[in-house]
Amino acid sequence: MRIAPAHFLLRSPAKQTMTDLTTTYLGLTLKSPLVASPSPLCKSLSNIRHMEDAGVGAVVLHSLFEEQINHESHSLDYYLSRGSESFAEALNYFPEPNAYRLSPHQYLEHIRKATEMVDIPIIASLNGVSSGGWVQRASHSDWIKYAALMEEAGADALELNLYFVPADSDILSETVEDMYADLLIDVRNTVSIPIAMKLTPFFSSLPNLARRLVFAGAKGLVLFNRFYQPDLDIENLEVVPHLHLSTSDELRLPLRWIAILYGRLNADLALSTGVHTAQDALKGLMAGASVTMMTSALLQHGIDYVRVVTEEMRAWLAEHDYESVGQLQGSLSQQAVPFPAAFERAQYVKIVGTLEPGPERR
Repeated sequence: MRIAPAHFLLRSPAKQTMTDLTTTYLGLTLKSPLVASPSPLCKSLSNIRHMEDAGVGAVVLHSLFEEQINHESHSLDYYLSRGSESFAEALNYFPEPNAYRLSPHQYLEHIRKATEMVDIPIIASLNGVSSGGWVQRASHSDWIKYAALMEEAGADALELNLYFVPADSDILSETVEDMYADLLIDVRNTVSIPIAMKLTPFFSSLPNLARRLVFAGAKGLVLFNRFYQPDLDIENLEVVPHLHLSTSDELRLPLRWIAILYGRLNADLALSTGVHTAQDALKGLMAGASVTMMTSALLQHGIDYVRVVTEEMRAWLAEHDYESVGQLQGSLSQQAVPFPAAFERAQYVKIVGTLEPGPERR
């Protein structure tokens, strides 16, 4: 069993029991704002039970990828051949069929068993890029079909995770945004369970897109999808995948946008990326998040680390006379702070103005 960092010591257990951590997300009542987001840990039913016992409010399952569904539908050739005449080495990025571990049908059974086993909400995750003319229509239909099958399997909600890199210079920014909205509408017309859209920060006008997605039917927005950037192997002259777990420093980007969006949308906000400590989770709630999602921290410290973060949150809330996390939510959003411009250009100007060269460069 991993040992939690030394600075997370439990305090004031008598006062902690008075603090209500209940929150709502996607219309679901959660016992805690700490949510286990997609990771290999979610592939094990025993881990999901362990997460519930440790105190998470919900579990977002690892993603079912569009490529898996297309492979089962004999459509994977599209992905393997696209660009391969020019970049044959790109084929190395697509896993062998058995590397997916759970087939689409096994994924549905995993949902069914998980929802029967635990009382906390189980949120399915569908990961892809398909919409309209971007891929073969049959492939698109198969992908959308699995959203309905996830609902039938018992999923309490669905997280749509779009991972698309618009590398073609002929693709307009509004075309990419249309793809997101159209896909959401297609899924919304297929299921009745709430849908959360997991977004990337790389949009020219994120608030406008957010408003458009909520209008199209999103009940929640998850900020942000963490792109895993490729690296270059200069000795073997290869492009190689590279994984780094997040750190608390990465909290700042989603924190800013949640603070800006809070109160402007009729949707819940989830902070994903950079939540490692109780302080990180509290910051997310203060910015306006309904839930804060953890992946890297659980992979690093183990599932029982949720207990440590939970008790640290209770201790802080009790020490500062909060009776519930609801009192805390949005208290440091852009609409609530005395100087709203701090979330925009003013903070940038202030920070840049304080930079000084080192003594050896003066």
